[in-house]
Amino acid sequence: MPVPKSQGLVSRSLLRENAYRAIRDAIVDGTLAPGERLNDGDLAQWLGVSRTPVREALARLEQAGLVQAKPGRYTRVSPLDVRAVRGAQSVTAAMHELAVREALPNLSAAELDAMREANTRFAAALRDNDVDAAIAADDDFHGVAVTACANPAVRTVLEQFTPVVRRLERLRFSSLSGRGSVAQHDRIVERCAAGDVDGAAAATRANWQTLAPLLDTLPPDAEADTGADRTGADRTGGGTPSPH
Repeated sequence: MPVPKSQGLVSRSLLRENAYRAIRDAIVDGTLAPGERLNDGDLAQWLGVSRTPVREALARLEQAGLVQAKPGRYTRVSPLDVRAVRGAQSVTAAMHELAVREALPNLSAAELDAMREANTRFAAALRDNDVDAAIAADDDFHGVAVTACANPAVRTVLEQFTPVVRRLERLRFSSLSGRGSVAQHDRIVERCAAGDVDGAAAATRANWQTLAPLLDTLPPDAEADTGADRTGADRTGGGTPSPH
């Protein structure tokens, strides 16, 4: 039987994407901490892939602002930079507001129910102090409008900037400051169900703006280019995250 010529291309594409997502998630959830050195060989061993998809993933993460690289010196997890997070927060808020505006005229009853169900899970996760479940449910809630708006540009922009904001969201959902989002989500659904485009957009914007006060709690941006890096994955014996 002839072997399809595209077989290897599909496999390499999946390896790149899987490596990117695994390293990105480890940075976002704090397994790879700000300032942690990243060694492509150790990461490749952890992921069970060659160094090529790891290097491609690190280059992509550098573009997204989650990784910093100085050729011949280091590759490391970016510090929590107030300016970078503030910029990403503004962009993601605008994209989610746009998604609601474009989705609402055709938002179905089933999609509204999906938002309500996601918010129920979100509230339960916050009560249980389960940050991972809270973030997943919050993603599902806002993802309804992102999917329904059918605007690929919105999804592309969010794919790039959401991980930068996600590190801040983890702080929010691990504290009492995240509890107000349940009521804000209810308000978004209420305005969507009423067909109030401006009201739903304003409620969405207000929900994302609640991240802003946390920016004042971040450390100064001065960490960026000192020699006091965490050795992380360069440490003898590992430093890469455990598979999860």
